[in-house]
Amino acid sequence: MALDETTNKNKYSRSSLYTLISVFFFWGFLAASNSIFIPFCKGHFHLSQMESQLIDSAFYGAYFIGSFILYLSSVANGADVLNRIGYRKGIIYGLIISILGALAMISAVHSGSFALILGAFFLIALGFSMQQTAANPFVIALGDPATGAHRLNLGGGVNSFGTTLGPLIVSLFLFGSIAGAAKADIGSIDQLYLILAGVFLLVVLIFAFSRLPEVTTDEKFGKTNKATKALFLLTALLVAVIVTGFVTDVNRVWLLGACLAGVMVILIGSLVLAGKNGEGWGAMQYPQLVLGMIAIFVYVGVEVTTQSNLGALLKTPEFGSIDGAHIDQYASLYWGSLMIGRWVGAITVFKPKGLLKVVLTLLVPLLAFGVILGVNIIRGNEVSGLLPYLGCVAVLVAGFFLAAEKPARTLILFASMAMVAMIIGLSTTGIVSTFAFLSGGLFCSVMWPCIFSLSIAGLGKYTSQGSAFLIMMILGGAIIPPLQGSLADSKVGIHYSYIVPVICFAYLAFYGWRVKSVLKRQGIDYDASMDATHPEMD
Repeated sequence: MALDETTNKNKYSRSSLYTLISVFFFWGFLAASNSIFIPFCKGHFHLSQMESQLIDSAFYGAYFIGSFILYLSSVANGADVLNRIGYRKGIIYGLIISILGALAMISAVHSGSFALILGAFFLIALGFSMQQTAANPFVIALGDPATGAHRLNLGGGVNSFGTTLGPLIVSLFLFGSIAGAAKADIGSIDQLYLILAGVFLLVVLIFAFSRLPEVTTDEKFGKTNKATKALFLLTALLVAVIVTGFVTDVNRVWLLGACLAGVMVILIGSLVLAGKNGEGWGAMQYPQLVLGMIAIFVYVGVEVTTQSNLGALLKTPEFGSIDGAHIDQYASLYWGSLMIGRWVGAITVFKPKGLLKVVLTLLVPLLAFGVILGVNIIRGNEVSGLLPYLGCVAVLVAGFFLAAEKPARTLILFASMAMVAMIIGLSTTGIVSTFAFLSGGLFCSVMWPCIFSLSIAGLGKYTSQGSAFLIMMILGGAIIPPLQGSLADSKVGIHYSYIVPVICFAYLAFYGWRVKSVLKRQGIDYDASMDATHPEMD
């Protein structure tokens, strides 16, 4: 069946939602696993900090390539491919690609080639790009768009459960035991990816035979020649940077900085040109989307770079000289921080009211923190040193009450708090600085659903196309981490390279402020809509 717009706005099937968000777990599981692979591969292949970040570049760069291919296929067909085949089938096809990537990883790890490992990561993420392009608008389509951020938070909570378990399980396979070891055999992880391939296949079967609604349309999305040119220009920029990096000795900081500047110029230039004449720009004629594309780019970049460079930071004497086999304690705390925030953000999906809602807002983060402690206890880590982090969790909870579940306000408030946390981390060392940087995960936790729902608000027939454009911007995870890594390799050093997250969070706060007025000019007021849906929030 097809869901019409009225149905979307007034009801959704909980069973469909729960089936759909199962794929969110795997995205988080593998993304968080990179935090263990990066320091391991750095030592195993004798890489620089910048070179070790190529794992993130391969993984997140695939999101851009995959979404761009999907977009070009839609242009060739004259209609959005996902709109035509349906979100459910889009997820299934994406899972099949990820299965091929997981099987490729098994061969890659035995080859001992870092390049082949990067290729396998790329293929897995290529499938993820199609899954996410379909799954995010699908979640929003299963109910009132004004509360879509809450359903995405539920998916994000499941995603973060995967990110919390990811470092633990990968450490188990990589180092041979839950307690860890000083050395690891890279060939031992082939079992992990064989299991993952089997699980992906199981999920394919579940989606193939489940009774998920078919959200489809044959509506054409019009000419998008100008948007296509902008995206080709962006692709050419990325290719030029990659080729230049391999064939010349250009300073990597300047090269990656130029790449970042080029991405911003292309997107901001598109925003200005589309504002003068929207014809030919497709979804990019909407300023909330283009500004949101930059926001997703920056958000994914800051979420990834904060933890990806953490391993190198913690190895310094000022931060405890922690070896690679024990970094997972902090990696799980970072990704667990995302879980804490997303579990709290997902409470609204279950529609608690009054005092019950307040109690859950106070208790759920404690439950999530308990899960983090449990994971570390199983790992064999001493957890008493993590207990002071509850102070950071308390700040997060206060932020939820102040934000009152309004997407724009939430984004402004949490990005501002994250900026302050990063500045504290830059100004101190030791456990205070470590906790400050880790708390970036708390404040990042609910940013994705806020950005995503605000960016596609009012896009109508361009919603799937807009979703594809947003998923392309996961590219930020391929550029910003190696940029910070390059700064870390330079005279700036690993500690002060964390100025990069400060700048990223500053833009996210700006986007939250700017998009609210952009949507109001189009007659869209999410805050008013949410107040009407949830009067108890006042």
